Amino acid sequence: MSGNGVRIRVAAREDAKELLEIYAPYVEKTAISFEWDVPGLEEFQARIEKTLRKYPYLVAEKDGELLGYAYTGPFVGRAAYGWSAEVSIYLKEGRQKMGIGKKLYQAIEAVSRAQNIKSLNACIGSPETEDEYLTKNSIEFHAHMGYRMVGEFYKCGYKFGRWYNMAWMEKIIGEHGKEPAPVVPFPDLDELIAEI
Repeated sequence: MSGNGVRIRVAAREDAKELLEIYAPYVEKTAISFEWDVPGLEEFQARIEKTLRKYPYLVAEKDGELLGYAYTGPFVGRAAYGWSAEVSIYLKEGRQKMGIGKKLYQAIEAVSRAQNIKSLNACIGSPETEDEYLTKNSIEFHAHMGYRMVGEFYKCGYKFGRWYNMAWMEKIIGEHGKEPAPVVPFPDLDELIAEI
């Protein structure tokens, strides 16, 4: 998938260093990620590889520069939740509000539909009062992308000496039939994404 020179492709192990550089500021400077410590390169590579065994892990690239990434993973982890997936997205500092997140999520949704996923769920840090570490921008982005608020857990995340809420938002992307087709790992992501 491409447009405005931005290409969406499958992440590779070799992308891990650059992707980790995108992710690190979210850990170090924000409460968008509830992690306290930036993972090491090997840990981050392992996360990418584990995700790609079943789910999409996509990057946005322009002129050889990685601008952001998005991926899905299991929602909760019990068998009955198999037709739902949790989605995450991170954009490079200074690259927000350029349509990159929208392109990544459109690709994620296309891949998820091809896998027979019916619902995408986003776990989002939510401030009671916006501060220098966390705003409502992520909630607003997801609402713009068609996600609806499902619920909010209060003061469940502690970071930078403050308590933060955590919101769940969801988007239904497929019909919930009586006997849904089994969820499948994607056969050829590059071919599917090229058709978007």
